[in-house]
Parts: sequence; C-alpha cells; structure tokens
Amino acid sequence: MRSVINNVYKLTSTFYPIALNVVHHWQSIRRNLTVSGPRPNPQGSYHYGMINTRRTIRLANSAPIINFKHRYAVNSVSFIPEDTPLKLAEQFNIPWVFNLGNIPDNPSGSGGYLQISVMDADFWAYVEIVFENTEDNVQSWHPNGHNLFVVGIDGGQWSSDSRLSYNLRDKISHCTVQSWTAVYMPLDNVGIWNVRSENWARQYLGQQFYLRVYSPANSWRDGYPIPSNAPLLWIIRP
Repeated sequence: MRSVINNVYKLTSTFYPIALNVVHHWQSIRRNLTVSGPRPNPQGSYHYGMINTRRTIRLANSAPIINFKHRYAVNSVSFIPEDTPLKLAEQFNIPWVFNLGNIPDNPSGSGGYLQISVMDADFWAYVEIVFENTEDNVQSWHPNGHNLFVVGIDGGQWSSDSRLSYNLRDKISHCTVQSWTAVYMPLDNVGIWNVRSENWARQYLGQQFYLRVYSPANSWRDGYPIPSNAPLLWIIRP
C-alpha cells in the first residue's frame, strides 16, 4: 500500500477507514470565528488565506540507494551533517561549510545524492509548501521555528488544481503535518531552521534539510545575536 493520506481515492471498502478518518479529522478542525476574548485582535483576525504567497516549495521524500547504502532524501538530496554548526558558519562567514540553494524547490526525479542541504528564503516571505509522498508509508514532517496553516490535504497527486479545494478561511495553525499536505507558512523568524521527518530513522539517514530565513538588517528586533561568551570552534576563534 502507499501512503494512507496520499491514496484516499484508491482505498477499497475492505481497507483502512483510518485513511478517511485522517482527512475527515483534518477537515473538522476549524477556528470558531464567532467567538473572541477581551482583546483588540479577535480570533480569526489573521486572515491567512488573503495573503498572496510569494513562492511555492514542493518537498518529496524518497528512499534512494547511494554508494550502495540505503538512504532517505528530500527532493533527491540526502542530508549529511557538518561538524561546524550551520548558524556559526553563517555568523562568521565560513564559506566552505555549506552552499545556499543546493536543494531544489521542486522534486527533480533524479537519483539521490549526498549534500549539506540548505535552502535560502527571505525574512517576512509568505510561502506555500507542499509535502508530497509517493512511498508506501505515511510521512510526518516538522519545520522548526515556525507555525503553519494546513490549507489542503487529500488523496492522489497534488497539482495546481488542488488549490481549488484549499480552506483559506478558518483553519488553525500547526507545527507538524502529514503528506500530501499543502501549508501556508509566514517566514517571520530569522535563523537557520531544520525541516525534518518525524521518523527518527529517516531523519538520521538524510530526510531533512535546513531552511535559512535571512534578513540583511542584522537587528535584535529580528533575532538575538550569538552571546559574546559563547564557546567558539578553533576555526572561528580570533
């Protein structure tokens, strides 16, 4: 069988009411726009569906064989860790640690390869992210540092026509999703954030990457700097 969520349309009557329950459960969780508390911004006043998205990112998981070893990947890129923390490399301009943009915005369909995968993004951008799954198991994803609005989830294959069924009015925000799932996410938190599978084995073997949300302002308003007394690696010590 394929992903329970990815194949709701193909389920038989003998299989898995769980799959339909997942979708029905998602459809039933909505924000009550008729209630509020004693505050100037009533519930639902953040109209997430009325904001234009500036970018669409499609993320597809896979399980390639790389160098005769079983790995997991996102858009064909299987993440390998670096000894130098990525945030330190960015802070102190260490160029050889990672390269921005070495993971594509869309599935390539090519064979998997190893890379320190870091995707670049702009601070305050509002993006559409589609988590796609063609494997025979359910996937669960978690992006660090941000909440997101799950606007669509269904069976079959996602396409641009799937946007016609999005809920752009009263969904609640989440921090973990399953696929295929379409989300709107405001990039309102500067930093280098991990986007990963919640399956530890898949995460350890490469199904993760980092999203760098960048602001040229370098302001405490956007993010706190590294403390002056933080221990530094030998390659960045003065």
